[in-house]
Amino acid sequence: MSDTMQIEVVYALPGEAFVRKLNLPVGATAEEAIQTCGVLERYPNIDLAKQKVGIFSRTVKPAYVLADGDRVEIYRPLLADPREVRKRRAEKAKQEGRADAVTGGKPNPLRAEADDAQ
Repeated sequence: MSDTMQIEVVYALPGEAFVRKLNLPVGATAEEAIQTCGVLERYPNIDLAKQKVGIFSRTVKPAYVLADGDRVEIYRPLLADPREVRKRRAEKAKQEGRADAVTGGKPNPLRAEADDAQ
């Protein structure tokens, strides 16, 4: 058994992506991988106190102990809350008559049954 493991650190931006593979000692944490890979020097605006990190799309704490083959992902802050965006989009569709006020634009199976009965 080896005393090192290979991991990958990823930070994606709209026009580019930072991807770095590195070998770390077994027992290294996500934070140690981020500190070691050079991403913080290249992107000094990364704030690990505010930004979340994850392993294969699952959020983890920076102290998470890595396993061989893990991909550490640094997530950018959201520009808008996805729930608020959906809510505004549904409201606009209702105002324009493109959505049902009760189901938010989804077909209402109860209404279809009532229409068929008439």
